[in-house]
Amino acid sequence: MTFELVIVLAMAAALFGIGIYGALSQTNLVMIMMGVELILAAALLNLVAFWRYLHPETMAGQMFVLIVMTVMAVEMAVGFGIAVARFRARGSVEVEEARELRG
Repeated sequence: MTFELVIVLAMAAALFGIGIYGALSQTNLVMIMMGVELILAAALLNLVAFWRYLHPETMAGQMFVLIVMTVMAVEMAVGFGIAVARFRARGSVEVEEARELRG
């Protein structure tokens, strides 16, 4: 393994750890979604690093990551929409207070 790959994998592991901590230790819906996004970003960073290490001549891995990043953005938009609707209806986005999502 090259030194650059080790650095990228260490950075992805740090992002993953921060994301796990953020997703499991918070009760606010927005903070949990941010933790999940960090976890997904770390997974995508690993994907790009290994794809570049194993197949440096092809760009299919980078295109796949761009598509997944677009899906992540849509997922965050839907999640923030749910959080805004929850905040307008109840005045809070705490997960412990949300027993059900019915209006």
